[in-house]
Amino acid sequence: MRALIVIDMQNDFCPGGALAVTGGNEIVSPINQIMDEFDAIILTQDWHPAGHSSFASSHDASAFSFIEMPYGQQILWPDHCIQDSEGGQFHSGLNTKNADLILRKGYNPLIDSYSAFFENDHKTPTGLAGYLKTRKIKDLTFVGLATDYCVAYSALDAARLGYEVSVRTELCRAIDVEGSLEIALRDMRLTKVNLI
Repeated sequence: MRALIVIDMQNDFCPGGALAVTGGNEIVSPINQIMDEFDAIILTQDWHPAGHSSFASSHDASAFSFIEMPYGQQILWPDHCIQDSEGGQFHSGLNTKNADLILRKGYNPLIDSYSAFFENDHKTPTGLAGYLKTRKIKDLTFVGLATDYCVAYSALDAARLGYEVSVRTELCRAIDVEGSLEIALRDMRLTKVNLI
């Protein structure tokens, strides 16, 4: 069984959004076009409460600066994907009706969550692994936003958990903060993620 995992195709990550990823909107239609190739479609949704601890505004700090959190270093983001906001909604062009599962992450105000599998402490599970096990899904393909954060963290965790993992890089876009894209691609190669 094969699943397509579509990471965070939300308004705030697309042009005009609070944390816009260049070209984020360009991959919506191509993602829709490949959905029929998979046995299951899983969509992740960044879903932060207002005042989340990963927001620069919560620390009176500059966006894209860093802070030490109990779980390690945390980059501070502009306020984005706030629960029930327009920015938190899926891009209107994304085919959501085919989704078998919509997984929300980042809703704990004290910890950020990039990966579809674990919060950023790398211990607290989202429940996705249990869902995949129940469905007997072992082959995962990742697309979406952003290559160097939520896509990479999800793919790396999936590989460490023993899944067959591919990332369709042409159906992803990156933020690329201080070389983060190059680092993410290197880490994925080292972890035997198949970059297509």
